[in-house]
Amino acid sequence: MAMQLSEEEWKKRLTPEQYRILRQSGTETPFTGELLNEKRAGMFKCAACGAELFSSDHKFESGSGWPSFYDIAKSDAVKLHDDDSLGIQRVEVTCANCGSHLGHVFDDGPKNTTGKRYCINSACLAFDPKESSKK
Repeated sequence: MAMQLSEEEWKKRLTPEQYRILRQSGTETPFTGELLNEKRAGMFKCAACGAELFSSDHKFESGSGWPSFYDIAKSDAVKLHDDDSLGIQRVEVTCANCGSHLGHVFDDGPKNTTGKRYCINSACLAFDPKESSKK
C-alpha cells in the first residue's frame, strides 16, 4: 500500500458515508449510487486516493444495483481478499494503493469476457470522464 493515513485523516478526507464504506467495509443500499447508471467514457478512480481502478470500457449492467465491471484498469489496481464475514465465502476487493474497501468480485460476469463481476460501491468511486475530442 502506497498511501497510508490515520483514521482521523481519513475521516477528514471522506464524507461519513464514504468513510463507513471505504474504511469500515460497509455497503451502500443497492440502486442508490450516483455512478450506477454512468454511461460516459472515462475512468473510475478510488474516491479515497484517486488511483485508477476501472475503465468505462469494462462496465456492464449486471442488475445487481451496484456499478459492475468485468475487469480492472491495471493488473495491480486492486487486491483480493477472502471474506467470510457474513458466514458465506466471498472475495473482497480493496484498492491496492490505499487499502480501502471497494466491494466484492464474483464469478457470474459476462461469459464472453473475463466471467468476473466486480461489484463496486458507487461511494467508493470517483468518475473522471475522458476529454472530448476537441479540435
